[in-house]
Amino acid sequence: MTAHHAIEIHLTRPITPGELGHLRRGVSVAANADRTRLMTVHAGRSPRRALHTLRRRLGAQLPIDVLTTHYPDKHGQVLLNVALGHRTNQLLCQAAAATGQRPRDVLRERMTEAIARDEQRRAQLLTARLEDLLAQHTPEEVLACAAGLLHSRQRCRTPPEP
Repeated sequence: MTAHHAIEIHLTRPITPGELGHLRRGVSVAANADRTRLMTVHAGRSPRRALHTLRRRLGAQLPIDVLTTHYPDKHGQVLLNVALGHRTNQLLCQAAAATGQRPRDVLRERMTEAIARDEQRRAQLLTARLEDLLAQHTPEEVLACAAGLLHSRQRCRTPPEP
C-alpha cells in the first residue's frame, strides 16, 4: 500500500486564478490567501519519492521554487526538493567531490549554516531594536507595550466563543 504525504509547494510568484483552476483539474490543492503557497497530499513510497514525483508532474505547470514535506520525518527533519540550475548543480558536485561527500549532504550543510546565520542576524537585529527602545523608555513601558500588542494580536486570531 502506498502512503500519502502532505506537501507544501512554495511558488516564485502568485499563480493566477485561471492557473489554479486548471491545476485543480488534475491535482487537489489548497492555496493560501496570496496564492504563493499550495498544499496537497501526494502518494509515494516515501516522502522523498512523493516530492520527486510531484516535482516531475507539476514542474512544467507551476513556477515552483521549493517543495517541502509539511510534517517532519522521524528524525525531526522537513525534507526539501529544490531544482538547481545547471551551473549551481555543477558547483555543488565539485564541492562534494572535494570534500568526499554527496552533493545533497553539502547542500544540507550549507542550508543549515545559512539558516543559522539568518537566525543569528535576526536575533542581533531584535536586540539592537530593543536597546534603542530601552534608551528612550523604561523596561516596564516596553514590556507593557509588547504584552498589549501580543494580546491584541492573539485576540484577533482567536475566533469568538459561541
